[in-house]
Amino acid sequence: MTALHHVTPLLPHLRLSRQLKKTVWLKMESAQPSGSFKMRGLGMLCQREAQRGAQHFVCPSGGNAGFAAAMAGVALGIPTTILVPETTSEQVRDAIVAIGAELIVIGAVWDETNLAALAMGRAENAVYIPPFDHPDIWDGNATLIDEVVATTKFDVVICSVGGGGLLAGIVQGLQKHGLRNVPVIAVETEGAASFNAAIRAGKLVTLPEISSIATTLGAKSVAQRALDLSREHPVVSVTVTDRQATNACVSFADDMRTLVEPACGAALAVAYQNMDVLRKFKQPLIVVCGGIAVDLNKIIDWKNQ
Repeated sequence: MTALHHVTPLLPHLRLSRQLKKTVWLKMESAQPSGSFKMRGLGMLCQREAQRGAQHFVCPSGGNAGFAAAMAGVALGIPTTILVPETTSEQVRDAIVAIGAELIVIGAVWDETNLAALAMGRAENAVYIPPFDHPDIWDGNATLIDEVVATTKFDVVICSVGGGGLLAGIVQGLQKHGLRNVPVIAVETEGAASFNAAIRAGKLVTLPEISSIATTLGAKSVAQRALDLSREHPVVSVTVTDRQATNACVSFADDMRTLVEPACGAALAVAYQNMDVLRKFKQPLIVVCGGIAVDLNKIIDWKNQ
């Protein structure tokens, strides 16, 4: 089975490396066909479901997961319906339709969209494709670590956390390669920090609302798997402000000529802000998770704020 995701570039961030006196590595998931890391997990889940006989995919998403599922469905020749909430931008909606998937806008928030997708899956005998909470998704995301360990040494991984699928895959990949002592710095924006809330409470917490600009981190509750793994692997939960995340997006565009969403900027902000949590590490690996809900005009707006 040929994977639907690409092996992405691993690049040094030369300016940050010099500034921080560290070797800063960037795993450029923004270079995936879908524009984000979501192609790894969603692609693997869709491929495995196709092998199990799936005839129709249904995926609820605010954007990146839906776009990846749409790409996977089109590549596999399986009809795919993406359900998005009313808050999903026209830019993202158009991108999903343009590649040949069916799009349905339903629900004021993702939770309502998700309920509609579950009901559609039952009614139409379609396979429900969750955006982050599935073992096949974690398996797919773990391939990111497979690629890095083949060529490079690192002593900490920095990633953004929304629903926790990327975090779960990274930890799974680290453990697979015997790197149980390599910590993960899990970053969220204030206003979308359901993982941080769960860590502090010692159990899953449902946020009353998502108030962050980083809407693709907008899971009101993380996957149980992400919380479970934080109890068996060194995971440090960090939150940043929307301003820090968007400033990191602007700086990254200037430095690396690459546009990323604020959800990705959250992880980058840890290095751009030289946060204390990084002090003891010499070779940080930042997962540049990417995202399609960004364009030049948004970058200019953030820069002018």
